[in-house]
Amino acid sequence: MTIDRREYLTFAISGQDYGIDILSVREIRGWTRETPLPNAPASVRGIINLRGQVIPIFDLRIRLNAEATEPTAIHVVIVVEAKAGYYGLLVDAVSDIVSLDDGELQPVPATAMDVESGFLTALAAREERMVSLIDLDRLVEGKTVAALEDGSVDQPLLEAAA
Repeated sequence: MTIDRREYLTFAISGQDYGIDILSVREIRGWTRETPLPNAPASVRGIINLRGQVIPIFDLRIRLNAEATEPTAIHVVIVVEAKAGYYGLLVDAVSDIVSLDDGELQPVPATAMDVESGFLTALAAREERMVSLIDLDRLVEGKTVAALEDGSVDQPLLEAAA
């Protein structure tokens, strides 16, 4: 019998713990002021220039149906790669890396709010906390990131971000 064991980077948002597959994480960086992106969904704070690549920044508080983040020096951006491309996740703080096997994962209850249950894949009870695992591919709408990558965003806006 083979046990599937995976590592997850955990982070906090509004006092709740969330986790993403560590293999998707490309970089963890301090908060950097973003360039606003006109007509973007509310959860997209804007874009940043990361070594010549335009990266959209998602405010996970908004995506989780909470108040928008007022970023400070203690906030963190986790740069991730998923099927939709590269993007940043604005979170309150990075916690740690946890190793979980499939037997430790519990399904998301059917009574979970629709906004969260769409991209939450499982729950893990660890010591005194509950970690909600996020599917990055379902977290963002692919068209938002694809629009940045295929050039359908105005060029002057991209140049301003650089």
